[in-house]
Amino acid sequence: MSFKDKVVFITGSTRGIGREIALKLAKDGAIIVVTGKTEKPHAKLPGTIHTVAQEINELGGIAEPFILDVRDEMRVREVVDTVGQKYGKIDALINNASAISLTNTENTPMRKFDLMFGVNVRATFACSQACIPYLEKADNPHILTLSPPLNMQDKWFKDHVAYTMAKYGMSMCTLGMAAELKPKGIAVNSLWPQTTIATMAVKVHFPEALWQASRKPEIMADATYQILMQDSQASTGQFFIDEAVLKAEGVTDFSKYAINPEVAPFKDLFL
Repeated sequence: MSFKDKVVFITGSTRGIGREIALKLAKDGAIIVVTGKTEKPHAKLPGTIHTVAQEINELGGIAEPFILDVRDEMRVREVVDTVGQKYGKIDALINNASAISLTNTENTPMRKFDLMFGVNVRATFACSQACIPYLEKADNPHILTLSPPLNMQDKWFKDHVAYTMAKYGMSMCTLGMAAELKPKGIAVNSLWPQTTIATMAVKVHFPEALWQASRKPEIMADATYQILMQDSQASTGQFFIDEAVLKAEGVTDFSKYAINPEVAPFKDLFL
């Protein structure tokens, strides 16, 4: 199977994991819908929808860049419909966009609560809902959401209850939609990293030592590639872990993904 001419819609794809997934699939000739809020260069954050689109084109893929705030329901539908009607289908949706605030209840302003629920849960639901009619027209349709396995023990909630609720809300979309959409042949799965990933969120919210103990976003892109290659009617409702996905494909050396191979990787907070 090849991703040539496959239409892949990725939320939050101007940097980090979303960008790496876009570039990985572009090398295989995919049509990448690049979405994000950054149209002009940001003083502190690298990447815009246009710089990523240029990278995709240079790799042999086709880029469709759109400014998109995933909290805007009407804009979500407008972009999805524009793409879906142009190509007659959407082969995969990657719900990558996410907001984070690792704060306890007393120190989580409601604006941060609303941001996390808007970007994480609501947008995952809205983007999935909007894409379904076009996914139905694809040969091997997938929804892949970057969210953790569900575990209802209190230790996963107590230090950042709002964030956990928001990420678990994404995972609950996977759980429910996988069963709902199985008769349509649409796979719905989640993917989460075994270790912390060196994204801007880690750089901003955590000490430098954690950055050094993190893996590069490429590991998530490689795992995504393998998941999207699977038969959508046979593989659905799964909560994949990147390292396990790649081990199943025969990968044994993960040092190439390390920011610093001499530092032991730090296990992700939801594992």
